[in-house]
Amino acid sequence: MNILIKLLGTGVSLLAGFAGTKLVDTMWEKSTGNKPPKGQEDDVPTTLHSALTFALISASVSAIIQVLANRGTQRAITRFAKTQDIV
Repeated sequence: MNILIKLLGTGVSLLAGFAGTKLVDTMWEKSTGNKPPKGQEDDVPTTLHSALTFALISASVSAIIQVLANRGTQRAITRFAKTQDIV
């Protein structure tokens, strides 16, 4: 059952990462009026300043999501271990 909780934690982490990416992209478009600088579109000129700003924001959100997902997984493992001890 411990493997199941770890797989569930991985799934939650991936889903949260995807949602965080969409959130940052949407907020970037609404605040700047431009598409996020991802390096996939050569026809959209981006400045170094905007690319670095976007990278810092994305990395910060990603780190926060990773920490919260890890903490949630650890809490679930701890709760599951406690309920097994009670039963």
